[in-house]
Amino acid sequence: MRGRGEKAVFITAYDYPMARFADAAGVDMVLVGDSVANTTLGYRSTMCVDMEDMVRHSGAVTRAVERAFVIGDMPFMSYQQSDEAAVANAGRFVVAGCDAVKCEGGRRVAPRVRAMVDAGMVVMGHIGLTPQSLAQLGGYRVQGRTDDQVGSLREDIVALEEAGAQMVLLEAMPPEAGRLLRDSVDVPVYGIGAGPHVDGQLLILHDVIGMQDPAILRRPSFVKRYADVGAVVVEALRHYGADVRSGAFPAEERWYKGRE
Repeated sequence: MRGRGEKAVFITAYDYPMARFADAAGVDMVLVGDSVANTTLGYRSTMCVDMEDMVRHSGAVTRAVERAFVIGDMPFMSYQQSDEAAVANAGRFVVAGCDAVKCEGGRRVAPRVRAMVDAGMVVMGHIGLTPQSLAQLGGYRVQGRTDDQVGSLREDIVALEEAGAQMVLLEAMPPEAGRLLRDSVDVPVYGIGAGPHVDGQLLILHDVIGMQDPAILRRPSFVKRYADVGAVVVEALRHYGADVRSGAFPAEERWYKGRE
């Protein structure tokens, strides 16, 4: 899409029904993110999910999607240890039906990216705010605000491209940093909270539709909520509960009939 000047629509999904909805809506790309930890499994950190979790959710998504490009998110310690581990674990996502895998980090993971690409995988890099490295980054902080940070990120994105990454995700940085990084490489560059000058936008599905639990993870300031599905669900269950308690459900038209 970069060559055609079109912006790609990129969303997360973690299960069969939500992936079906995303595909029906015409999104271009679906990320089975390790954010499943926060959105679906109730963990406060993405580092709480492992390969078994991610492969299971990836399979559910790929069984649902007929058209969109699906990317599996490699969880913490699934690729950091060795090239062999990275290739083996990336292969599990491919077997689960994913079209590509994503891993966090720049120069330090470039050898892993090269190993996976050489093994035939399509790889997306991920730099900027990388949740698997929050302790090193000092928490959820915007990246690329200083010249030194931007210079380091530029070295990262160039290293990823040289290692064979076919696309890169930028997270949480000012628009001018996103523009500079996007213009530093020829591969498509997508953003989540990285401004408008990238080749497509990613958001967390649960943030977009109003299903995120603020007790687990607050909605970032760059997110626009397009629906309040959570409120609809609560209201529907309240009506159901009221009908059960009053005896209105099940009404006679909901009964199975006996023999005539």
